[in-house]
Amino acid sequence: MVYHFTLFYPKNLDPLPVNEVLRKLLIPRKWRHYLRIEQNIKINGQYRYFNMKVFPNEQIDIYLDQVESDQQNYPASGNLPDVVYEDKNLLIINKKKGQKTHPNLNETNTALNDCATYLGSSPYIVHRLDMLTGGLLLVAKNPAVVPILNRELTTKIFHRNYLAKVDHAENLKDTGTINVPIGHDPTDQRKRMVRNDGQKAITHYQILERNNNGSAIVQLTLETGRTHQIRVHLAYLGAPIIGDPLYNPNFTGEELALDAYEISLIKPFSFERLNVKLPQNKIEL
Repeated sequence: MVYHFTLFYPKNLDPLPVNEVLRKLLIPRKWRHYLRIEQNIKINGQYRYFNMKVFPNEQIDIYLDQVESDQQNYPASGNLPDVVYEDKNLLIINKKKGQKTHPNLNETNTALNDCATYLGSSPYIVHRLDMLTGGLLLVAKNPAVVPILNRELTTKIFHRNYLAKVDHAENLKDTGTINVPIGHDPTDQRKRMVRNDGQKAITHYQILERNNNGSAIVQLTLETGRTHQIRVHLAYLGAPIIGDPLYNPNFTGEELALDAYEISLIKPFSFERLNVKLPQNKIEL
């Protein structure tokens, strides 16, 4: 299958050689190689050597015929997701709290199964949300954009912001960064914990609203994406998320008060930044 992408080189960028334009678009080295030897990149309809420059307003057409993916297929659930944003390459949904992102074994009731129902084909996973966390989940509609989105995640171009409601907000400064490693809890396989031999984990936070009962609404930005990262980090500071059955000792059965409310990234095969927020009426804190 051939994947075709068209874009225009932006007016505000200086001219760059073809190869540098492709690098700026985060196109993998292997694909750049095929684009060169197969002459499958056209500038204004004509192949241009990789050391020659592309100029503002010129049309770039990219044809990829060497795209491979070993990702599993996700069968349709029969249920439709709550779609927040869609274009030809991306789908962003509002994942329900209590729903897994992707299936294990023969499960068919996860968010990606719902996406398969909506798309009529299997989606491609980019990132995950904890089962108890609700909010924005991005999936790819074709495998050609997955390596680019993965690169955006690792280079911090892809930003994810969350909102949480916490107990004991007096233990939090108005703003801060939590930079402590996270690893498995040896006493409970479901849990993670702060431990010196864990993986690097960095969370930035800002309190948006303090309440008289000691709770607060906190905005959080992930720099890394460890399992239960926000939940573990806030509990470590003594301000666990309300409704957290694993890390809040005062849990009384509420839903986890944590929503992925904003995603920001550069659209694959473009220079355009996309910023999507969860509608206010869908934030469940």
